[in-house]
Amino acid sequence: MIPYRGMKELVYSVPGMSCEHCTRAVAREVGALPGVDAVDVDLETKLVVVRGEAVEDAAIRAAIAEAGYEAA
Repeated sequence: MIPYRGMKELVYSVPGMSCEHCTRAVAREVGALPGVDAVDVDLETKLVVVRGEAVEDAAIRAAIAEAGYEAA
């Protein structure tokens, strides 16, 4: 993905993720948010990278919580 004007990238540590089910749940919840263009969830590093034009920190944290995890 080529960054363009207005694109934000937010990175979250989600230490509670421990399996592929965890990563799918987080990706599904965060990816459903308006303004999110891409979500990359890395189980090894326990990082969630969110890209989009109108992504909001509070909404992303709430989506991660809805998946059952806490963003550090």
